[in-house]
Amino acid sequence: MTSAKLVSLMARGTDFLGCETAILCGAMSWVSERHLVSAISNAGGFGVIACGAMTPDLLDTEIAATKALTDKPFGVNLITMHPQLFELIEVCSKHDVGHVVLAGGLPPKGSIAAIKARGAKLLCFAPALSLAKKLARSGVDALIIEGMEAGGHIGPVATSVLAQEILPEMSPQLPVFVAGGIGRGEAIAGYLEMGAAGVQLGTRFACAAESIAHPAFKKAFFRASARDAIASVQIDPRLPVIPVRALKNMGTEAFTAKQREVANLLDSGAVDMNEAQLQIEHYWAGALRRAVIDGDVEGGSLMAGQSVGMVSKEEPVAEIIAQLMAEAASALERRAA
Repeated sequence: MTSAKLVSLMARGTDFLGCETAILCGAMSWVSERHLVSAISNAGGFGVIACGAMTPDLLDTEIAATKALTDKPFGVNLITMHPQLFELIEVCSKHDVGHVVLAGGLPPKGSIAAIKARGAKLLCFAPALSLAKKLARSGVDALIIEGMEAGGHIGPVATSVLAQEILPEMSPQLPVFVAGGIGRGEAIAGYLEMGAAGVQLGTRFACAAESIAHPAFKKAFFRASARDAIASVQIDPRLPVIPVRALKNMGTEAFTAKQREVANLLDSGAVDMNEAQLQIEHYWAGALRRAVIDGDVEGGSLMAGQSVGMVSKEEPVAEIIAQLMAEAASALERRAA
């Protein structure tokens, strides 16, 4: 009965995603690539390729490689500020990608129509109720609400507050997935009962056996506690820097210096605001690569959510998903007793 209850609560999400379990893997640059994405989809979840700063050719290769490893549905996460966004959308259309996630701000003019032109479903991040309503009116198919506990780029509001604010009003209209600080199935059960169609987890999957992350990167996660995952500081109010949550190291300090450098370029007129933002994004992409691929855990960026304290060992994706589902089912059983 409890498993049936969990399946029932997740039905809207699984129907929307076309998978067995309404658990998305958050798009993590350099981590969410063909191996992890295909493993998550093959295990019944929903993998999402992190396009990040990829060129259209690189994304084309990555999607093809992922399709060679799984015949299950998966999505692609695109960054709204990418200068080749519409070319990336074309690549997704070429491969008949069924779900596109837009992150990093409101969808640029024409992007929603371009994504949906070939039948793809569009998910967008909604950091506030007002934006959730605006996105729904603009035609997005589903929302992701992500709290400040998450890893990588974050907003200022906690997951539990966003869920209370947004789910009651928006979940009757379209599927809403909850993300940020989720590390156990009990939390998943709670958000499903509040009206969520499913959840998104990133940090919990970053150190999976199928993740290509460097062993040193994974060890840093295993040693960390929730309080080690801190948010970056914005030093110049003119510079539109979205805070990033990562494990504190020398790379955190280097980002502060990078902000000063870019602010000086703005002052001199050497770059405009858009270019300044892109430089910040490229910094993070490079710093994350040094940590994930090269194993530079001191100078690179160890992007992690506050759920990192619940990541203690390397496990296969299938076992992670099975454990989360068992915990969720058990929680629902206890509440029904």
